[in-house]
Amino acid sequence: MPSLENFRLTVFRAVAAQLSFRKAAEELYLTQPAVTFQIKALEEDLGVQLLDRSGQRIALTRAGELLLAAARESHERLLEAEQQISALDGQMGGELALGVSTTISQYLLARLLQGFLAAHPQARFRVVTGNTERIVQSVLDGQATLGLIEGPARSREVSTEPFLRDELVLIVAAAHEWAEAEEIEASELATTPLLMRERGSGSRRVLELALERAGVKLRSLRVAMELDSVEAIKSAVEAGLGVGFVSRWAVARDMRLGQQFRIVPVRNLAMTRDFSSVALVSPAPQGLAQEFRRFLTAQFPAIRARTLRTGTHRKSADTAPPRRRS
Repeated sequence: MPSLENFRLTVFRAVAAQLSFRKAAEELYLTQPAVTFQIKALEEDLGVQLLDRSGQRIALTRAGELLLAAARESHERLLEAEQQISALDGQMGGELALGVSTTISQYLLARLLQGFLAAHPQARFRVVTGNTERIVQSVLDGQATLGLIEGPARSREVSTEPFLRDELVLIVAAAHEWAEAEEIEASELATTPLLMRERGSGSRRVLELALERAGVKLRSLRVAMELDSVEAIKSAVEAGLGVGFVSRWAVARDMRLGQQFRIVPVRNLAMTRDFSSVALVSPAPQGLAQEFRRFLTAQFPAIRARTLRTGTHRKSADTAPPRRRS
């Protein structure tokens, strides 16, 4: 079922959420002139200015704020109607605005959507990605109905439900001095360049908390680089620029593991975390969002079992058994 919302309102909501014509164009897969045209046409129809373009940044006018509130409410009502109409023939349909944090979007989202769409082929997803902080904010702002995050939500206005356990592991280049170590001490992390995710990342927050619990002072670390994706960290590790922590899911099917990479355990450094769904406490998710949340929770044991079978443990075929450090 195609979207029932007026297209100009769809464009307006995207621009209002991003406060950027360029970012809205990227989200909607349109050209920037096409987005500008739709906004100008909407302003002409209403006879008012919706966006203040006089400053360095776009801002909503009072008329724009009023329209945005009405457009969001209308959009939610139309989505509910789509889902109810789809349910008449026993199908769960409509559109779900989904916010997904970086690691989950890169390594898990496709298989999750594949499984859900097999059961609910009439469902549609509109996905925005970013770090955990941004995804939580997108749920708070109404840009996403449901979020999938890899770190703590840090907001009392949202509820979280874990659906999959993850672990951060230390990876080093095959030529690194730690490559053949059975394990290292957490204090040794201060002796080598460290590659970190950007601030606001769930991975970084989990790592920092784990290091603090292990007695490692964050200011003692030699942070060589802050990178905004797991793939960037993996590439930098391969290039010998430092060592970094990534999700086991990020290297689960990476055939380079054991060739360019080694996983090195860090003594007494527990870095497990839950991938979780996040939604507003009130109103609680209904319809498609509620069904997808249930699906994620139900999939947790099955996905974890597949992970173990595909050899993401340290002693997989891709990783030679390490030698104890002398």
